[in-house]
Formats: sequence, structure tokens, C-alpha cells
Amino acid sequence: MSGSNSSARDDASRSEPLSFTVHSMPAPDLDEAARRTARGRLKMLLVLAICAAPVIASYLTYFVIRPEGRSNYSTLIQPTRALPDLPLRTLDGRALPAASLKGQWLLVAVSGEGCDEACDKRLFMQRQLREMLGKDRDRLDKVWLLTGEALPSPALLAAAQAAPAMQVLRAPREAVAKWLSPEAGHALDDHLYIVDPMGEWMMRAPADADPGKLKRDLEKLMRASAGWDKAGR
Repeated sequence: MSGSNSSARDDASRSEPLSFTVHSMPAPDLDEAARRTARGRLKMLLVLAICAAPVIASYLTYFVIRPEGRSNYSTLIQPTRALPDLPLRTLDGRALPAASLKGQWLLVAVSGEGCDEACDKRLFMQRQLREMLGKDRDRLDKVWLLTGEALPSPALLAAAQAAPAMQVLRAPREAVAKWLSPEAGHALDDHLYIVDPMGEWMMRAPADADPGKLKRDLEKLMRASAGWDKAGR
């Protein structure tokens, strides 16, 4: 009986199909590629951090870790607003990429249809403030955004384009108003706007600004950014 049982078990084992367990094998090439990708991303982030560090440090020094009693005359914009892709045109109708304005500090004036006495006063202040910066004046560009279709008077245009010329550009008012905004109770045209070299709108001068106080704001900005911002684009 034991012989027949043994024979039965042998027959059963022969009738069952053989099964194999397949274990996944490591893919060294894929693992190494993933490690290289991770290292590359880490290096890129470190490079970006190193490049941004001077800018961040200057802003922290000026706006956060600042001596007691220091105050800004102009309104600090928090958070700053990045320069959008404004559809800019020169006075002769040529398109100008908005990104071309980056690389310099900007002092921006805005006017709609025509330029009244208050507008003329702001443009004069804009020109004078740049010159009052002395050795740092080449780090600041003057920009005049025309949001209407009327041309400035020949005399005003000649003054604007006299060396060092300001950039006189046309832009749709709705697009400009999505980037720059006035103080409550005032119009977009009532202010001068300060934009940093990265294209970030970061300060708004008061309406009917005091030139001496605004000059001090600009001088502080020039000093705070001296380590990373140089004249010229």
C-alpha cells in the first residue's frame, strides 16, 4: 500500500505544472540617471540661490533689518508687482518688448490724454531727480507711459527727448492699471512709480511729492543695491 501511495504522489507531482517566481532585477543605468538628474537640479537651485542672494540681502537690509527711526517717504509696495508683458509702442508705432525695460532702476510717469500743468511738473521733477543722484544717475532710467493717443506738445516732447532722453512709450491704460495703481483717492497719473532692475514695481511716490524727500528714497535705494546693480543694461 505504501508503494502505491508513493507512486500516486509521484504521478500527481509530475502532472502539476512547474512554476517560477521572477524577481525584478535592479536597473543600474536607470538609477544612475535618476541620481544625475537629482544632482543637476540641486546644482541649478544652488546657482539660482547664489545669484539671488545679493538682491535678497539688499532688500532685507533696507526694508527689514534697518536702523530704528528710518522711514520711507514713498509707499512700499508689498508684495512687489512684476512687470507684465505690456504691449508697448514707441511714438513712431514700433513694438517694444516690455522686458527691454529691465536691467535699470526706473522712475515711471503716466499720463492720459494730454499733459496738464501737474503732469509737466512731474516730468520736470523726474528729470531733476535723476540728475540729483550724481554718480548714480546712470543707474536710473526715466520712462513716460502715454495711455492716450494724443501726442505731447512739441516743446514738451523736445524736453523729454533731450539728452539724457527719457523713454516715451505708448501703452493701453487698462494694461498699465493692472500693474501700477494709485493711492486711494488719486488717479493713476498723480504719482511717480519706482521699479527695480528686475522689473518689480516696489515703491510709489506720493501725489505732489516733495522732491527732496523723494530724492532721499532714491539715494537709499541706490546705496542698498550698490553691491549687485551696475549702470547700463
